[in-house]
Amino acid sequence: MDEYNRASYLDEPPNSRLFLVTSKSITEETIREHFTDFGEIQDILVVRDKQTKESKGVSFVKFAKSSQACTAMEEMHGRSLAEGTKPIKVFIAQSRASGSHRDVEDEELTRIFVMIPRSFTEEDLKDTFKVYGDVEYAIIIRNKTTGESKGLGYVRFHKPSQAAKAIENCDKTFRAILAEPRSKNASADSEYVSNPRSDHSANDPGSSSYTSAHESSSYTTGDTWSSDVITRCLLVSSRATVTQEQICGLFDLIPGMDFCEMQREQYSFSKGLVRYNNLGSAVYAKEKLNGFEYPPGNRLSVSYIDDGEDRTSSVGKMAMQLVAAQMMSVVWNGPSGAQLMKTSAGYTAPFVAQKARVQTDVALPPLRKLVASDSVVKERLFVIFNPSPLPVDVLEDVFCRFGSLMEVYLVPGRNVGYIKFADRKPAHEAIALLHGKVINGVKMKVLLADPPKEESHKRQRTY
Repeated sequence: MDEYNRASYLDEPPNSRLFLVTSKSITEETIREHFTDFGEIQDILVVRDKQTKESKGVSFVKFAKSSQACTAMEEMHGRSLAEGTKPIKVFIAQSRASGSHRDVEDEELTRIFVMIPRSFTEEDLKDTFKVYGDVEYAIIIRNKTTGESKGLGYVRFHKPSQAAKAIENCDKTFRAILAEPRSKNASADSEYVSNPRSDHSANDPGSSSYTSAHESSSYTTGDTWSSDVITRCLLVSSRATVTQEQICGLFDLIPGMDFCEMQREQYSFSKGLVRYNNLGSAVYAKEKLNGFEYPPGNRLSVSYIDDGEDRTSSVGKMAMQLVAAQMMSVVWNGPSGAQLMKTSAGYTAPFVAQKARVQTDVALPPLRKLVASDSVVKERLFVIFNPSPLPVDVLEDVFCRFGSLMEVYLVPGRNVGYIKFADRKPAHEAIALLHGKVINGVKMKVLLADPPKEESHKRQRTY
């Protein structure tokens, strides 16, 4: 088999090949023994030094299906293959045929793009695909003018294996494919397709309309927040009568409010406009106050409305998301909630835990004291942050709860850090509970760090 055909073989189906970082003593037989339970193994390659023929501690495992590879990655990452060897690292290998040197991240493997009946609701879409795993969200792409479905949607799962199973097993009429990030070579100025699926191309997955819809709709605003365009202006609606002073006092708890005006409409409905001077505050206000009961028993409705700024290009839309994510991180991760949230006379905001520095859906253990910094280091963790690092005091608050925490260190200028423990068990418990979780709006990857001075914490490039 020539090099080109071998590359095509290894990349079919996509994301079916694993990249392993192991101890040099791990053999092909050991790898096969531990990975064969996950599915049909088509190829195993242990990378060796050309001169000495000694293993470099890097291997590849090719499965027949993407779902098999993803399941193996989820189950085997961080496990030891033999007694006395370090835990292995398992990733989805990059495509050989593409020539790309960019690592494949787990987040890129959890979102699928589908063609759906125009009558589908978000709930229909979610119900259809939840049989393949836990659905984080389901979004239907709609015409911005009419609000009608374009017959296209996104489904995001919690695990890569769930998305892979959905693509492999769902009805072929959905034309399910992985929703990948836009290629760096794609035109930065191309806009979203106004009608991605016309009638004559609805049944042709290879048509230009279908391809354009897939490529140009990746990383839309719906990926993080909703299908709406993010703006600094919010429309506030209330079924009960509320005064302007009440709404202004509520929204002014979030820094950056520039303008607030309420109008009473017929049948006692109240509607108003709130504008902030930055995207982050607007995003935070919408996330916290949409559905908030004020006064008790009355749920407020908060949505974005057009503020007149030009957002026609995809570059502008992605820039808005980046700014909003960074600002939201700043709002969440400041020194304390009390300093970030202004108080308002005569009103207490029960939705804001002003004394708490940690906001997460994870059930964390109670706080414990740090151990002496000169204790013997028994285990180090390597943490990757997205989109930006958490403050040291927040990290100490989170990781001290497992016990034996010595020190938290952030690498300057990078979204990574190290956590030092005086015992191994608390470190492993922290990995089990926190890997892949979101703390204060920041997603963390928590891994065992390589031994100091023995090898870099960076993942070796694939061959």
